[in-house]
Amino acid sequence: MSRAFAYQALPMRVVFGVGMLAKLPDEVDRLDLRRVLVLCSPEQEAVGRLVADVLGDQAAGVLAEARMHVPVEVADRARELAAELRADGCVAVGGGSAVGLGKAIALKHGLPLIAVPTTYAGSEMTPVWGLTENGVKLTGRDDRVLPRSVVYDPELTLTLPAGLSATSGMNAMAHAVEGLYAPDATPVVSLLAEEGVRALAAALPRIVTDGTDIDARAEAQYGAWLCGSVLGATSMSLHHKLCHTLGGTLDLPHAQTHTVILPHALAYNAGAAQPAIAALSRALDASPDPPRALWELAGRLGAPRSLRELGMSPQDIPRMAELATANPYSNPRPVTAQGVEALLLAAWAGEPPTRGPLPPDTPGRLE
Repeated sequence: MSRAFAYQALPMRVVFGVGMLAKLPDEVDRLDLRRVLVLCSPEQEAVGRLVADVLGDQAAGVLAEARMHVPVEVADRARELAAELRADGCVAVGGGSAVGLGKAIALKHGLPLIAVPTTYAGSEMTPVWGLTENGVKLTGRDDRVLPRSVVYDPELTLTLPAGLSATSGMNAMAHAVEGLYAPDATPVVSLLAEEGVRALAAALPRIVTDGTDIDARAEAQYGAWLCGSVLGATSMSLHHKLCHTLGGTLDLPHAQTHTVILPHALAYNAGAAQPAIAALSRALDASPDPPRALWELAGRLGAPRSLRELGMSPQDIPRMAELATANPYSNPRPVTAQGVEALLLAAWAGEPPTRGPLPPDTPGRLE
């Protein structure tokens, strides 16, 4: 079978392995940086200060103010501090909140960013940025925000609680799932996506059982790396649009929202994305119904499976559907307000995902 595609490899360096935090000063030197601002969330301040200690004189300061969805006022404060300290780069320690804050600084000041992930979010592998202002989350792509180097050390994830490990890992899998049916998917991306989902689905139950299992932690971080690489190489679809809408407008927790929405968004698209379903069936131990398998996996992990658990009101559903369909991302199945309302209602109630009927003119429709 002949294939035609374009694949752009992102210019990034990855250092991976137990104990690799000790190599962080070398990565700073490699980029010829002298004064880096360490960024983290308030909850990760102890880890941020540990990283600053490892950096020694290379650290210009620590800002422990990263927040979900990167509120613009937090980004402005970080940009001002970077300028005050005359920082020539940033080191983001944590998950998507910290990396997102580093990207906001890079977007305005062009400062090189190094990421030290402590979750499985995957945003460290992408040139995607996001800022939230007045309840609206704006996203975009810009090569300036892509981290120049990523240091993965599984030891830094040992203190990540079981619940956050589960939802962070499910969030990472969502990147791979959407990459499998993205309009710009390639054979390379599909291989990364399938392997990433396989690794995370195998590792997360072990982590929830024993959070000190360093081999499982390493396997999950490996899977998150692959899934993040998929997000960095492809377009986003309905799943991410819904999560951006729910997070930016209702301030729902990021990883938990991804966990709840993923099985339902996949079920919505399943009939128009059969190659993706086949790949996910293999990755999820030959499951005949990948959307149901992901929903059941979340249950086994003790993760939330309903938007109701996250504090969303059912009265918000029509408005969220309207916002999500006003400027939809590319998607294999046509996105309609009625279809999205039904999806959100099932996700709000925590019901198992079901595949709705496809319109007759859906591209790739299965008979």
